[in-house]
Amino acid sequence: MIAYLKGIIAEVTPTRLVLEVNHIGYEIFISAREASELPRRGEEVKIYTYFNVREDAMQLFGFQSEDDLEMYKLLLNVNGVGPKAALGILSVLTADDVRFAVLSDDAKAIAKAPGIGMKTAKKLILELKDKFTLEEAFEKKLENGASGAEPGAVVESDAKTEAVQALTALGYANSDALRAVRRAEITEDMDTETILKLALKQLAFL
Repeated sequence: MIAYLKGIIAEVTPTRLVLEVNHIGYEIFISAREASELPRRGEEVKIYTYFNVREDAMQLFGFQSEDDLEMYKLLLNVNGVGPKAALGILSVLTADDVRFAVLSDDAKAIAKAPGIGMKTAKKLILELKDKFTLEEAFEKKLENGASGAEPGAVVESDAKTEAVQALTALGYANSDALRAVRRAEITEDMDTETILKLALKQLAFL
């Protein structure tokens, strides 16, 4: 119904934003992470929105990126995850973090969100597992300006993605696995095993 709103920030708290658009103040529920990343009061911002209709209320939930909005919608499709719980997940995890947590079965990372226990986290992983691929996760992370990425260290090849999968299977955090593969000096002709050995050496310095 409302794809996005562009206006002036009138008020921000850790849970809500009042955005003034054409002299009308829209109350938009936001994540704590979103609140910390917003510009200062009085500045203009564009917020992508999700319009939630209940029997007793109509609510707007907002995000500065379309990727976060799309992830929010996916989280809402998980049985047992409501609008506030989904927002809680995106308060502690970015959309990129959620994708990698799901792909690496990292229920502990998801369970850090307020109101999300291990049982719900595992259910979320099970229901979203077929929604992502590792290749897509890398592409999205690069599109979003992956923090800590080394210049030119773009993970593209199947061997690199397989090396990351192997590291996460060994118990390393997905973010550490990704960083280690990016930092390794890799040539195009290297196979997965060689890349894995180089990445394991890098993990000693993380």
